[in-house]
Amino acid sequence: MSGRARGIDGVEVTVDREAVVVTARAPLTVVSSALVGGGLGRARAIVNLHVRKDVAPAEAAALLPGFVARRGLPGPWVGLLTSAWTEKAELARASGEGLEAFAVVTVGLGNRVAAGATPAAAWAPSTINTIVVVDAAAEPAALVNAVITATEVKGLVLHAAGVRCADGGPASGTSTDAVVVAATGRGAGARFGGPVSALGWVVARATREALAAGVRRWLEAHP
Repeated sequence: MSGRARGIDGVEVTVDREAVVVTARAPLTVVSSALVGGGLGRARAIVNLHVRKDVAPAEAAALLPGFVARRGLPGPWVGLLTSAWTEKAELARASGEGLEAFAVVTVGLGNRVAAGATPAAAWAPSTINTIVVVDAAAEPAALVNAVITATEVKGLVLHAAGVRCADGGPASGTSTDAVVVAATGRGAGARFGGPVSALGWVVARATREALAAGVRRWLEAHP
């Protein structure tokens, strides 16, 4: 997608060649592996910034505050980096059990790895970055659980698409994947975020649809 869309009430998604940006009228509760602002916290903006493949980690991290200032984004914010084409991000929505969620993902498969099999290596920003926002009053533990659920979905999508590492083994992701799960704090409470919980169900479905489209698009562009 490219342009601007409403993810859920009060939360907007903007996608262009520079970045994927999620902005919210009120602060979201966020759990993430973001390079800037990662961990458990609050955010009114979530930024997934496009960077060139050969950018150094220190230089890349310094680009995020400048982008946020130039765009006039509200704080607090969290920031991710990717060398995937952000204008090709995929957005998907899911609802059920009184909950609504959307996922917006960027997919780059240039540095495929298998967790537990691929050894430590140099940082590289060719990533699968997943941002999920759910309209719910989710407890922190439920958000952590939803991160696990989204990661399980990623592995299943890659397996279903036949994505392999350089050695021919199945890939579990890329070397620097990142994930953000955020909740509005409104509406239904959520104590759990596993695959069969109400929260995990909408997170998993939105994530699966967005990631499947992103992986398919990347593979078609790199036969």
